[in-house]
Order: sequence, then C-alpha cells, then structure tokens
Amino acid sequence: MGSSAAYTPVRKIARRTRGTAQGLVTRLMSPSDFGKILKPFVFLDLFDHQGAPFEGGLHPHSGITTLTYVIEGAVSFIDPDNVKGTLSAGGVEWMQAGRGMWHGGGLDKAGRTRGFQLWIALPPELELGPTISIYQASEDVPQDGPARVLLGNYGSASSAIVSPSPINYLAVRLKAGERWISEPPTSHTVLWTAVASGTVSVADELRQGDLVAFEPSSEAVEFEARTDAEFVLGSAVPHNYDLVLGSHSVHTTPAALRDAQAHLSALRTRLVQEGRL
Repeated sequence: MGSSAAYTPVRKIARRTRGTAQGLVTRLMSPSDFGKILKPFVFLDLFDHQGAPFEGGLHPHSGITTLTYVIEGAVSFIDPDNVKGTLSAGGVEWMQAGRGMWHGGGLDKAGRTRGFQLWIALPPELELGPTISIYQASEDVPQDGPARVLLGNYGSASSAIVSPSPINYLAVRLKAGERWISEPPTSHTVLWTAVASGTVSVADELRQGDLVAFEPSSEAVEFEARTDAEFVLGSAVPHNYDLVLGSHSVHTTPAALRDAQAHLSALRTRLVQEGRL
C-alpha cells in the first residue's frame, strides 16, 4: 500500500471530525459515528498528555482487539497474565480480547506522551476465541520508506502480528514538502487517516487532531506534507456484521455478547479472589 510516483488524488473525503475530548484522550472514532462507516475500525483514541506518570486499574474487553501505538514517551501495561512492562516510543501493544480478558496500564514517564489506541471489531469466528497479547519494541516494527507497518503489509514490509481480517494499519512520517501515495489493496474499500502532528494535504488540508474517512472505493490517495507531519492510516475489507455493544465490548450478535459478559464476570470473580481487583 504505497508508492512515491507522481499521482493526482481521486479518492474524495467523505467525512471528517476532530472528535470529542474525554479526559486524557480525544475520541476520534466510535461505533455511534465513524465506526459505522469504517468498521472493522470502531474506536480510535488520540492521547497527548503532559504531566506526571500514573497507573490505571484493570478493565475488561471482549469481542475486539486493541492496538496501541506510542509515538512519544512511554506507557505501562499489565497483561491478562499479570505480566507488567513498559512500551517505549515507537512500540506496539496488540491485545486480542476474544471471549474476554482484563488488562491495565498507564503512563510510564513524566513529560509528554503521545500516541493512538485503535479498537478493531473481531469477526464471528474470533469474537469468542482466545486472548492474544503481543508487544513489539520500536526496532521490531517493520518499515518501508516513510511507513511503519503496525498491522498487515506495505511494500516489502509485513507485520509479525496475525491480523484477524484483511487490514493494513500504517504510521507515516513525512518531512515538509515530501509526498507519499497510499495505494490500498483493491479489496480494501474502507480507508481513513488521522493526524498526530503537523499538517498534510490530501486534496484538503488536515492538521493535528483531524480524522477523515475517505469515500468507499479502491482508488489511491496522495499525501503532501505542508510541515513535518505524523499520521496513521487504516484500510480494510468491510466488516459486514452488526456492532452489538457492551461496556468495553463489541460483538456481532447479542448471544455472543451475553456469552462474553458471563465469561468476563467469572474472570472478575477470580481477580477479586486473587486480590488484583
């Protein structure tokens, strides 16, 4: 998904947003808005925090996977097996919840911490499946040109993380004046981008904090950096299933949600008995 050849953009922007501030994060996408048209991508949070480190408590998920990408600073994590660690700048946390899990985390260093957390809806065959936790240091994230491959494939680079469905998720950095073309696979008619810093032009000018959904098609998009810029880009085959929502959960049917909620409740009981909640 990408090229450096000259190209006239033809894929139009369908919708754009700057999201809603929610404490330490700005929610750019949720199932009630952009998630409806961009599924399997259902939530996207942009975090940009300046201050003291802190540790958050455990919380549950089911039916989804979360991919956290740290651009600056570091975040701490507590995985479902009570393993604790730190994810530094450039690193990726992949947490495939399946039938259900509890995890936690926070900010690991004083100062500025920036990044994105993306939620992806799982297909029926995986939404009640096992939990998978993967942590990649910056040097383990493959790169082709200006694009780091957080999930899927781009050029000669492929993520070691097995995607639950056909998805590409890239983090791109461009210097002022540089151009870059996104050419998603033909089947990836879902496409969006969100800007972490700087200003880029994609037929319209986008700045830090903007998220845009492109019209469904198989066309490419050219990005031109007006200033030094960082952005993420997601493309996918559409998720042709309902989004059935629970607290911290997204499933395809009410029955799957009920099953997962019962499992999460049982896990909570065990965590209380172990003194972790």
